[in-house]
Amino acid sequence: MTTQDNNYVKILFRFHSNILDEETVETMWATIVDKYKGLYKLDSIPFYATSVASDDIVFAEYDEQEQMLTYRETVEYSGNSTVQIVLMDNSKDINQIRDLFKELGCVSEKMNDGYFSMEIPSTVDYKNIKNKLDELETQEIIGYAEPCLADGHRQ
Repeated sequence: MTTQDNNYVKILFRFHSNILDEETVETMWATIVDKYKGLYKLDSIPFYATSVASDDIVFAEYDEQEQMLTYRETVEYSGNSTVQIVLMDNSKDINQIRDLFKELGCVSEKMNDGYFSMEIPSTVDYKNIKNKLDELETQEIIGYAEPCLADGHRQ
């Protein structure tokens, strides 16, 4: 994505983060679905925001106080899920962990060498992902949270 692409906008999300235990803001890229109705399709994997996932259609409007487009509600869920992963064993390479999940069909975005957020597409069987997450957590390599688990991925 280039900043010259006029079909992309940034949307602000304001929420309480249980991970950070504080009021938090996060901005995400989205494509314009219907600018006049305020509908946008998320094109980012949320790092901290809960209850939203990539490809969800959201309603956002310009907020004078925030001085930018601001999330108001999700109007259509994509069926994708988001999992947040913290590396607990600093002797492990976070990129190798990300690659394990990439082989299982998941893409991720790294925040730093100790934290990444992962998208589980609606078409991927979550059982295999969940088994790998649980295995790595039992080995104390990672800790994880499921802030946005789509109905199709609930067991």
